Amino acid sequence: MDGGARLRQDCDVAWTEPRHGHRTVGVMRQAQPTQAARSTSGRKPHLPALDGLRGVAILGVLLFHTGHLSGGFLGVDLFFALSGYLITDLLLREIEVTGAVSLIAFWGRRIRRLLPALATMLVGVTVLVWAVGAPDMVRTTLADGPWVQLNLVNWHLLAESASYWDRFGPARVFEHLWSIAVEEQFYLVWPVLLLIIARCGRQVDRRVMVAASLASAASLVLMIMLVSSADPTRVYTGTDTRAFSLLLGALVATRTVRAVLARAVSRWAGAVVALLAVGIGTAWLFVDGVNSWWLFTGGLFAHSLAAALLIGLCVQAPHVLVAKLLTWQPLRWLGLISYSLYLWHWPVFVLLSPQQTGLDGWPRTVAVFAVSIGLATLSKYLVEDPIRFRATWARGRSGVLASAAVMVGLAVLWLALPTPAPTAIDITKLG
Repeated sequence: MDGGARLRQDCDVAWTEPRHGHRTVGVMRQAQPTQAARSTSGRKPHLPALDGLRGVAILGVLLFHTGHLSGGFLGVDLFFALSGYLITDLLLREIEVTGAVSLIAFWGRRIRRLLPALATMLVGVTVLVWAVGAPDMVRTTLADGPWVQLNLVNWHLLAESASYWDRFGPARVFEHLWSIAVEEQFYLVWPVLLLIIARCGRQVDRRVMVAASLASAASLVLMIMLVSSADPTRVYTGTDTRAFSLLLGALVATRTVRAVLARAVSRWAGAVVALLAVGIGTAWLFVDGVNSWWLFTGGLFAHSLAAALLIGLCVQAPHVLVAKLLTWQPLRWLGLISYSLYLWHWPVFVLLSPQQTGLDGWPRTVAVFAVSIGLATLSKYLVEDPIRFRATWARGRSGVLASAAVMVGLAVLWLALPTPAPTAIDITKLG
């Protein structure tokens, strides 16, 4: 990895156990500012297996959307569990050193990490769709864009009764961003809750464990109560009913749970990790969306729990066979570009339709993969990494002004591009 990647400060990388081991984060230690900076800056050994897991997740999603892996959509749950785990690990380490969470610093890192690539994709795709897309696609793109910008597109799509499982309806180039919205909403709420817990006294780790457990259970109950036999989209893309996927990752990130796992599987870590990997892979092969009703009455919860345990064990036992396989360099590289690859792959899939390209099946899949990976690579190395690691103007007050300018620019874009008029139907000529 390059020097900039080693200095990454946010939760998009995996961390090994802190040097103080599995001690409960109950007694806060006072530290000098330089010590705190070292502990929370991310300069800890990197765990390549989690990059590999991220690569597996994005590969599953791409194969699902191109029609080659019926359960590949479960890769989103793996992404959720990874995000919950890494975010919580980062915040707990910060609390252990400083006794609090710097919300401004946390959200600033999130904005620098996520906004540049997202804004680039939004502008590029919107302008392209407006220039060459069908009127219906232009209308939905301009209607969905502001909600993507506000990180509320999952609720917007639900309000419009846009079914996630309807592959025969009009394609929307931003509909895949429902999962990004769910994660962003989690990033907004979860650090605040951890800050409140940190200020309530000792036993922070145990309190976080209890909070994650109770919230996960409540989210599962909501999914079971709200699922509709006609269409499970509401519970699949709703933040409240999908929160358990993130929270189970957060639960496994607590020192208490990791200590229990370490004791429970100390002699059988390799076999347990292999069993979890086989179970997850089997689900991806045979699950079939709405036809697997058990997913929405506990199956997604079980899959997310298995994913979270797999993540936690790969962190604790990087020497086991599965963890070593996940360090395969092509898989790791896919993981490193997975965010931009996720952003770009669905618009590319929609725009490179059989009608536009004359391709279908595997030839179209290869074209979608090639274009998506190419755009994701350009995004990472020309947009994401320079702004994230080297652009001093993206930090502090100038960073706030730059982010505000981007948000204003996006708002102007949605207003400036004219929306095609709805198709008029002369009812006098019907029948």
